[in-house]
Amino acid sequence: MNNAQSIRENIENEQEDLVEITYYTDPLCCWSWAFEPQWRRLRFEFAGKIRWRYRMGGLLPDWNTYNDPLNSVSRPLQMGPLWMEARHISGMPIKDTVWHQNPPESSFPACIAVKCAGLQSADAAESYLRRCREAVMLHGKNIAKQEVLLEIADELTKEYPHLLDPRRFREDWQTGAGKDTFREDLQAVRIHNFGRFPTLTIQQPGKAGVVIVGYRPYSVLLDAIKQVAPQLEPSQKSPTAEVYRNYWGNVTERELDEAGATVS
Repeated sequence: MNNAQSIRENIENEQEDLVEITYYTDPLCCWSWAFEPQWRRLRFEFAGKIRWRYRMGGLLPDWNTYNDPLNSVSRPLQMGPLWMEARHISGMPIKDTVWHQNPPESSFPACIAVKCAGLQSADAAESYLRRCREAVMLHGKNIAKQEVLLEIADELTKEYPHLLDPRRFREDWQTGAGKDTFREDLQAVRIHNFGRFPTLTIQQPGKAGVVIVGYRPYSVLLDAIKQVAPQLEPSQKSPTAEVYRNYWGNVTERELDEAGATVS
C-alpha cells in the first residue's frame, strides 16, 4: 500500500466515524440560549469528530399570528416569565426585561440575517448567530430591527476582519438573498413537524439517528452520541478557563462551569 492510498483510507475512515448534527433553532429562542453551555461543551470535547449545521426555525413570525398554548404566550409581555424560567433553570444570564422595554415583533429578520452570514461561510453563520443571541439575551437589544442586525455584522467584522464581508452582508440583506435559504429551513421544520427548539438530529452518515427535543442536560447529548457512534471518544476534556475562553471568545460563567473549566 502506498502512502497516498493509506492517507486516502484514513480520511475515509475519519469521515465514516464523524457524527452529523442538524440543529434546529432560532436566535430569539431562550431555551436555545439556555442550552449553549451543553452545546458548546459537546463541540469542544468532540472537536474534529462531529460536524453540524443550523436550521433557522422561524419561532416568531409576528404577534398577530403567534400563539403558544403550552406556555400561555400570545403577546410580548407574556414572554417575559418564560425567559425568567429559562434563566432560573439553566443558570444562563437572560435579560427578560426586553419584553416590556423593547419587544421584538418577529424572529424572522434575525433568522434571515443568520442565513445571510451563512452565504459567506459556516463560521460566519456560527459567529453571527451567537452574537445575535448575545445582543438580545445579554443586552436586551431588539434583533427584529434592521439597524441592530447590521450593527451586529459591523461589530463582528471589526473584531474578526476576515470572517465576514460587511459590504456583501448588507447587499445580501437588502436584496433578500438570505430569504431563500431561510425558506428551505422553514420547509425542513414543517416536513419534520418540529415545533419546539432547540431540536437536534444526531446521526452518522447513512445510518439511523436520534432526535433530542428541548433543553436537556449534557448527559443526554452524550448518551445520544454514544448511541449513534459507540466507538467515538472525546478529543479533549477539562480545559482551563483561559483555554476555554480563547477557544470560544465570549463565554459566560455558566458555560465555564458546564465545561468544568478550571482557573490555572
